[in-house]
Amino acid sequence: MNFLRMRTRSALKKNQSLRASLPYSQARNIGILFTVEDKQKHADVKEFIHLLEQDGKKVQVLEYLPLKKENYEFKFDFFTINDLSFWGKINSAHAQKFSETPFDYLFYIDKQPNPLAQYLLATSKARCRVGRFTENDESFYEMMIGQNGTTKGLIDTMYQYTKQLR
Repeated sequence: MNFLRMRTRSALKKNQSLRASLPYSQARNIGILFTVEDKQKHADVKEFIHLLEQDGKKVQVLEYLPLKKENYEFKFDFFTINDLSFWGKINSAHAQKFSETPFDYLFYIDKQPNPLAQYLLATSKARCRVGRFTENDESFYEMMIGQNGTTKGLIDTMYQYTKQLR
């Protein structure tokens, strides 16, 4: 994990992707990144995807599947700790493709930061990365949401604020 942290810090510094928030109405490609926790979170994410698709957005999802967690429905692309090399490199074609996609918005839907997901945020080509406010994680996002409630509450707040961008 130490090598992963070093790689993440380095990626944050080196990533020269264009960062800017596009008006929500003009956004086309949306990414969603989250860590599998329970069936409720899975349902909340699926509901969010449905909302975005109703708004005419093309949505890609990547989930981090921790050991001993169930992958509900096998609906989304995923990566695991087994995709992390000793040197802190994530060797997953799904994760690599996700990281290189220039999303208009990338929503990170975890209440607690996950070091593997943060690495993907650091290497991401997304224009606007949106996540929950966490002390000292400002460099991972263009938009942070201060929200301490449920996952659904976090998603609803992210959606509400993003839709207001003009």
